[in-house]
Amino acid sequence: MSSSLVTDLVNLDLSESTDKIIAEYIWVGGTGMDVRSKARTLSGPFDDPSKLPKWNFDGSSTGQATGDDSEVILHPQAIFRDPFRKGKNILVMCDCYVPNGEPIPTNNRYNAAKIFSHPDVKAEEPWYGIEQEYTLLQKHINWPLGWPLGGYPGPQGPYYCAAGADKSYGRDIVDAHYKACLFAGINISGINAEVMPGQWEFQIGPVVGVSAGDHVWVARYILERITEMAGVVVSFDPKPIPGDWNGAGAHTNYSTKSMRSNGGYEVIKKAIKKLGMRHREHIAAYGDGNERRLTGRHETADINNFVWGVANRGASVRVGRDTEKDGKGYFEDRRPASNMDPYLVTAMIAETTILWEPSHGHSNGK
Repeated sequence: MSSSLVTDLVNLDLSESTDKIIAEYIWVGGTGMDVRSKARTLSGPFDDPSKLPKWNFDGSSTGQATGDDSEVILHPQAIFRDPFRKGKNILVMCDCYVPNGEPIPTNNRYNAAKIFSHPDVKAEEPWYGIEQEYTLLQKHINWPLGWPLGGYPGPQGPYYCAAGADKSYGRDIVDAHYKACLFAGINISGINAEVMPGQWEFQIGPVVGVSAGDHVWVARYILERITEMAGVVVSFDPKPIPGDWNGAGAHTNYSTKSMRSNGGYEVIKKAIKKLGMRHREHIAAYGDGNERRLTGRHETADINNFVWGVANRGASVRVGRDTEKDGKGYFEDRRPASNMDPYLVTAMIAETTILWEPSHGHSNGK
């Protein structure tokens, strides 16, 4: 079958022949970093996730259930337009439950939604901006795009935000992803080439509350699909290449209503103090393999130390010059790794800074 014929069929516009749509149900798999999905036909357009039918999958095949009791139920939580099938077809971000309605242990969205629906958190309208770094790898050898086979490119310096065939690798993938996310209705706010060649970043935000996690996960899913078509592998490993090369993070920018209002800088300083007191708990939830990235070099703070500063990229938490000058604004938690779960990280930052109160005599949280 000729490839152009396949392309024609893939691009078929269904709206003229049927009112049925295709819904791609997406969920996070058992490793906490694998995005899974499957599709079903539904009648009529949808814009409210609660109107979509629940579905199920074989959890024993994703490491989320045992073979003798393998059914996991998908609850639709957010709808995006499908940039691959276009038309009225949709992508549906779901979370996972056992048949009796309890969330499965790896369902971090459920706990995040609980924290974000707390009245004290809701009143503060927490905004997030997440900088998702990733590395593009050549498919069969797991070596970064544009790097010589079994060898290394010239040292870091020329590649960050660069243009040119000798400095920039994979821009077509990055741009396709950018437009696909905008089409889908994801609040993607920008992209740039990173310090290590073959490494890129996209930013999601500002997004409020649990939606930040939905937007990041669907953006990751779209990136997996585009790299699949391009025959390239996307890695979210926090330190894909050991040695004198930058790691990959997911810097999380955060503000509350109080921080964005007059006198907000004092609120920010209090919040950062609390984050420092719970440093160990946060690090434990901020991504696997992060100790390979947070070394105190390559624009990171050492994983064992909590330091914050204004305009300091070697800090755990950075406050921008503008925020200091205006006396209000936001701060950036630079600790999360590129493979973090945004549901976990966003909810934990809100919980620590808004809900958690240090008990006297403890320096490291509850």
